[in-house]
Amino acid sequence: MSTEKPAPRFNTLSDRARYYTSGLTSRLGHALWHMGIHPDWLTAAGLAIVALAGLVASQGHFFWAGIIVILGSPLDALDGAVARAMQRKGRFGAFFDSTLDRYADGFLFMGLAYYFSEHGNQTGVLLSILALLGSVMVSYTRARAEGLDLDCKIGLFTRMERIAVLLIMLLTGWVIPGLWIMVIGTHVTVLQRMVYVYQQLKERESAL
Repeated sequence: MSTEKPAPRFNTLSDRARYYTSGLTSRLGHALWHMGIHPDWLTAAGLAIVALAGLVASQGHFFWAGIIVILGSPLDALDGAVARAMQRKGRFGAFFDSTLDRYADGFLFMGLAYYFSEHGNQTGVLLSILALLGSVMVSYTRARAEGLDLDCKIGLFTRMERIAVLLIMLLTGWVIPGLWIMVIGTHVTVLQRMVYVYQQLKERESAL
């Protein structure tokens, strides 16, 4: 009889990616911690890199903006790995990381909105704003659900899916189609999470 443990079921692509890369990120996290690297430094560096990508995108250099995002992406995983390596017990690190992630979303979509504004593309401006709103609301609904003691990671467009679409549209130059996908995907995810929280709260109330 096989003694292998079956792989866990995942609600999101982000959870799947974390599971299969956990060994590598754990080793790198311990190495960086022994080098004296603090996780908050990595979080701040990641934001700076994304801000640079937003600036590059604002000038219409979408491909290079995508390359910069790719180069900065490992920092998004390594800050948490370093925090675990140092056995960080406070909650500020997670709060700091989540806050800067929202700024990172803002810098990228602001860069796109600026570019489209300079070129008189009002559709592009509107889509950039709606995509930013959707990205923020996906994160907000999860945070608000956690305040109600609900783990709300479900939905079509979690962070990993948003990053994937963002990279594809920057690297290929298909920015307007990518923004349409981002707008629809994020707002559908918000609706999914609202329905999920409603159902969970109704079940909780009926059990009382």
